[in-house]
Amino acid sequence: MRRILFAVFIFAGFAMAASATEEPEFETVASDGRIEVRQYEPIIVAETEVTGDMRAASGSGFRVLADYIFGNNTARSEIAMTAPVTRTRSTKIDMTAPVTRSMSDDGNWTVSFTMPSKWTMETLPVPNNPAVSIRVVPGELLATIRFSGAGRMETHRQKQAELEDWIAAHSYEITGPARYAGYDAPWKPSPLRRNEVLIPVEPTGPES
Repeated sequence: MRRILFAVFIFAGFAMAASATEEPEFETVASDGRIEVRQYEPIIVAETEVTGDMRAASGSGFRVLADYIFGNNTARSEIAMTAPVTRTRSTKIDMTAPVTRSMSDDGNWTVSFTMPSKWTMETLPVPNNPAVSIRVVPGELLATIRFSGAGRMETHRQKQAELEDWIAAHSYEITGPARYAGYDAPWKPSPLRRNEVLIPVEPTGPES
């Protein structure tokens, strides 16, 4: 029974993410079709490290973080969910495009929830589960590409490669690993789902 109830909470969380009114604030500094370069404001994230392929890691990481925001914290407080849920490869990899494109789906992942902007590091409840950590992500410049679909690993790889090619051609330099972001509930029709690949960058000169 507890598993059934928790599954209901998980699906409710996805629904909240899909209809969330709050997303991280950013300013679009460049736009080219489905690709944008955005300057993001600092945010606070709750995150956890998980192991496995992307699909399995996403599910297990989501459950751990959902448990935290649904009240498994020192204040027993519920925290509103925002979008997106992000997944980042935790293993260090060479930042050249061929290595990035051929990396395995298996490995260590960091799954993150963005905390609502009303919370601060001082007011956020402390997680009871030591697997959940809270940290501030400084403001950053991210190159992004948006696409629809079920968000399979193969599709993410293809979109990441496309975004990396765009970055190389437009006078930006990659400064960190790619993040895979999902904004919608799993039962939403695939063609209507919003997915993004986000890559930290910095400008290297005038755009070509």
